[in-house]
Amino acid sequence: QVQLVESGGGLVPPGGSLRLSCAASGSIFSINDVGWFRQAPGKQRELVAIITSGSRTTYADFVKGRFTISRDNAKNTVYLQMNSLKPEDTAVYYCSVERRGRYDLWGQGTRVTVSS
Repeated sequence: QVQLVESGGGLVPPGGSLRLSCAASGSIFSINDVGWFRQAPGKQRELVAIITSGSRTTYADFVKGRFTISRDNAKNTVYLQMNSLKPEDTAVYYCSVERRGRYDLWGQGTRVTVSS
């Protein structure tokens, strides 16, 4: 069974940076789209960024120019580099793999808190 593990979250002041990692137990990122999502308390889960099997990227407007998604297939890992963080970026961040047309494989999430 394929498993995903997110890491890299923590407490950071406004304007700071974090790099999140999503590691898979199997070599699935090379053939599947991978997305980063986030969910703040009391709010719905929202899309942050997507990287396709062809390494094309898509970003939500609220992170464009600040976040970068990348992939290292040899390490079975997808990254989310987050710069210029804002308090509204505070959330639990999840990675997910698209299989058969839907995101049906999820990790446990890593918490990001942006505060002074």
